[in-house]
Amino acid sequence: MSLLKKCFFLGAILISVATTAQEQELLSKDDAIKLALLNNFDIKIARNQVDVAKNNKSVLNSGYLPTVTATSGANYSRDDSTIEFPGQTLDDGSPRPDLSLYKAEAQRYNSAVNVNYTLFDGLGRLYTYKQLKEQYQLSELQARETIENTLLQLFSVYFEVARLTENKNVLQQALEISTQRITRAEYSFEYGQNTKLDILNAQVDVTNDSINLLNTLQQLENTKRDLNVVLNRDLNAGFEVDTLISFIPKLQLEELVSQAQMNNVAILQSQKNLTINEYDIKVSRSGYLPTVGLNGTYGWNLNQSAPSAFFPGTNNETWNFGLGASLTWNLFDGGGTTVRMKNAKIAYDTQELVLEQIELQVERDIQNALAIYENRLNIFQIQEQNVLTNQNNFDRSKEQFQLGRITSIEFRQAQINLLNAQTNKNLAKYDAKLAELQLLQLTGQLLNIQI
Repeated sequence: MSLLKKCFFLGAILISVATTAQEQELLSKDDAIKLALLNNFDIKIARNQVDVAKNNKSVLNSGYLPTVTATSGANYSRDDSTIEFPGQTLDDGSPRPDLSLYKAEAQRYNSAVNVNYTLFDGLGRLYTYKQLKEQYQLSELQARETIENTLLQLFSVYFEVARLTENKNVLQQALEISTQRITRAEYSFEYGQNTKLDILNAQVDVTNDSINLLNTLQQLENTKRDLNVVLNRDLNAGFEVDTLISFIPKLQLEELVSQAQMNNVAILQSQKNLTINEYDIKVSRSGYLPTVGLNGTYGWNLNQSAPSAFFPGTNNETWNFGLGASLTWNLFDGGGTTVRMKNAKIAYDTQELVLEQIELQVERDIQNALAIYENRLNIFQIQEQNVLTNQNNFDRSKEQFQLGRITSIEFRQAQINLLNAQTNKNLAKYDAKLAELQLLQLTGQLLNIQI
């Protein structure tokens, strides 16, 4: 098989492979979000942690309910005994016989229900319960942060698939143009209009374009598998992605940025930790106050004993009911409560400093992210114009090449310039969109905006 035929054959295979992908199912951005929220491992783990916190903040874990215990018991004993009367005689003077007891059985049964309730514990139980509610809300914020990070990861991979898909289309067009050049060069050579060098140059370009397309197709398949991992589904599930990108209007984005301090998840978590530390102080302070408790019991006892030599058998059954109250006041515990109070206050002050630090860092991150986004958006707009310029240059070069006024090398250079401009535009477009999503995360609106 000649080199020319090999190039045609390779080009036909690559075009066929690239065209087959167009028949696959479209995975829209909304569908990708739904699948991630439903299947992603990190999100599932975060939801389990929220469920644990929800259980912890329920009334069953609050200490407000009484404790009820039931006890019961049974005892059995049997005595075999012989009582001797040494030196004792009966009225007729005969020795007094021994007295034997065989299978003298006794049973004792008891059961009781005990109820204990803490009426007052220095308000420690109240603040602990409120603290658990705050912990639950903190776990929800942590789950939200996990979801936001997962969505950023999702779209970084999703947009990479989209970029490679568009690059694949660009490279496919370049390969088709280079393949057509071989045909034109072959005809021109037959009619004596050019040399064998033009055919060889076209064949080299077909080979290079084929290799570039093959590499892009391989990267595309690998990136699709990466996306399937994020979505937790079959690694080899085929799909196409939506390459249409829209950007948030500038006025709307400025409004979101102005509200970032109220919605940023890192700031909200730090504020929630500050509230939890405040309750820690109040819980520690409860150690200075007394504890008042109530208790009650209701029981039953049954004693059964066998008759003995001197006492008849008994069968004694009793029911009892009791109520009580207790007051416990730890007047001095060696200074443990004082130390806990001081440490809780220090932890609160530390958390205040952490909050101020996070607020400052978030403000810096937002300003940096906004600047990066605006810069990338400008680059994308420049690249769009660059594509138009290079497309116009390529079209004119193509006309001149067909008229024989420029060489194949000059035509190839115009083609390469257009190819680079198109791939650079694709990169700039998705870089700008990812920068926008990162800015949305910092403003706390990533989950509220249509992507």
